[in-house]
Amino acid sequence: MHVLFLVLNEIEYLDDILSEFVEIGVKGATILDSQGMASAIANNSNRQVPLFGSLKSFLDSSRPYNKTVFTVIDNPELLEKAVDAVNRVIGDIRKPGVGLMFTIPVDNIFGLPKNSI
Repeated sequence: MHVLFLVLNEIEYLDDILSEFVEIGVKGATILDSQGMASAIANNSNRQVPLFGSLKSFLDSSRPYNKTVFTVIDNPELLEKAVDAVNRVIGDIRKPGVGLMFTIPVDNIFGLPKNSI
């Protein structure tokens, strides 16, 4: 069993990714509003952390918020399909600024019926 995490900076892809998840059989996901550390520092009203001028102006003009999507998947084939679905929608996730995707193995899940994962 794994948790698939997707930190999505280009949030315009979110609906398409969720549609793909439903289509391949992912039964649920949680979506959180999130913000990266550099964005939080750049948007901090105290601004006590020094930033280089060009980096600060870049961060000020970039998207300050992103979406973090996570889902628990207990089938290795479905996990691979979910990763492939994200890559199909996004293209190359390694492009700068798109996002970050990773999985973490989990041992126990509490609070969900067995057939809901």
